[in-house]
Amino acid sequence: MSLFHLNVSEWIWIIVAAVLIGFSKTGISAFSMPVIPIIALIFGGKESTGMILPLLIIGDIFAIYYYNRHADWKDIKALLPWVAAGLLLGLVVGEYTNDGQFKMIISICVILCLIILVYMEKKGEGAKVPNGKWFYALTGILSGFSSMIGNAAGPIFSVFLLAKGFKKDKFLGTTAWFFFIVNISKVPMQALVWHNIHLKTLWFSLMMIPAIAVGAIIGAFLIKKINEKPFRIIILVVTALSAIRLLI
Repeated sequence: MSLFHLNVSEWIWIIVAAVLIGFSKTGISAFSMPVIPIIALIFGGKESTGMILPLLIIGDIFAIYYYNRHADWKDIKALLPWVAAGLLLGLVVGEYTNDGQFKMIISICVILCLIILVYMEKKGEGAKVPNGKWFYALTGILSGFSSMIGNAAGPIFSVFLLAKGFKKDKFLGTTAWFFFIVNISKVPMQALVWHNIHLKTLWFSLMMIPAIAVGAIIGAFLIKKINEKPFRIIILVVTALSAIRLLI
């Protein structure tokens, strides 16, 4: 247990985090949010983003295996140029912002999106979903920015998909491919600029594959038991709690 200079308690929390990552990728995406404070507490702010990223990519691969046929490529392609801008912005801001400050920024973004979503849920069929370029630009930039700084784009992207009225399978398939592309794009940025991804990080990720796989299997099983309405409610509640947690 002396590997990485971690004690037994820290290893247990890391394994829990890996299971949550797997569960979030094939089940409910917002459940990845508790992973951020867990890993940050053990490894520190910027270093933790490098530790989490390879784990997320492994989880993305499991998600693609389960849901690859359900992706909406039109929306993914429309978002990617804006996501790239958000990633670059996050790369720069991450150099000059401490952990507390960028977590607060992310939380504010998520809470604003949640307010819009709650309004649209109350409007029901009468709600008008934005289709303009500004909507894709805002979602893409916020997703890229929050993903780069804290691997915390899940809630923002969930709000976007729910606002667009995505059903469960389409929601999961689009999320799987979107984050696989985004997370792969972040690897060279973090490795070459932030220097927080290295061979030790990759070895650590390989060790966590069994835990991620367990979480992915549980998530894929449980998501089949959840109907559309409860699915939307769970996403909303967990996202709200995650946003509040980032502010604390």
